Amino acid sequence: MKIGIVSDGKFGDRAYEIIREKFPTEWIPAPFIQSPIADDIELALPECDLYISYVRHPDVALAVIEKKKPVILGVSFGPGFLRQAKAINEDIIAPPTMCSLEDNTWVPEINEFAKVFGKPQFDVNVRNNGTIETVRVLRGSPCGSTVAASAELPGTQISEEQLRHYGLRICHFCRAPRLGKTCDKEVSGLIHIREFVRSVNAVNPKAGEGMKAFIEDLEKVIEERIAR
Repeated sequence: MKIGIVSDGKFGDRAYEIIREKFPTEWIPAPFIQSPIADDIELALPECDLYISYVRHPDVALAVIEKKKPVILGVSFGPGFLRQAKAINEDIIAPPTMCSLEDNTWVPEINEFAKVFGKPQFDVNVRNNGTIETVRVLRGSPCGSTVAASAELPGTQISEEQLRHYGLRICHFCRAPRLGKTCDKEVSGLIHIREFVRSVNAVNPKAGEGMKAFIEDLEKVIEERIAR
């Protein structure tokens, strides 16, 4: 499967470097338009099975969508835009963050991509006292933040303070805008904390049992932030 990363220059460069390690991937420059309305956009796209759009202008994004191929919107423009886009091309998703993507959509190409990149999955080895021995990323964010931040975990001990620090490290490596309309890096940090604790509980519930109330509160924050 060939993937096209469409960008007007600000976002998507690190995703391109990471994704092309797993899939044939092409970097596709798009015009950066500052005017609120853009007419007659000519966007020549090489043939790909799936496009990931990081463009910041809705009319340029629509030019990608009009190619009638599956599209993941790495930068989206709200539910009204998504309804308009789906009237043109049904095979579009706009995940709350690129690290919340799952392989359960109706689009085979998106599912194939999401088996490798999306909501974090970990293979962990944790002692009963909460000391993290090893962490292997099974699925992570396309920007590389999952792998980079998780490499710092072995040798540390699970605690609310340590998990908050892990979330901050995800934010540090994440390329999403802070408090962005979509792909909010702080939400990305919270999602990583939640999924890491879930992975710990799957292999050693004793190690993560003290984090239950913390994760319940975190879940509420994630829901509130995504629902904005």
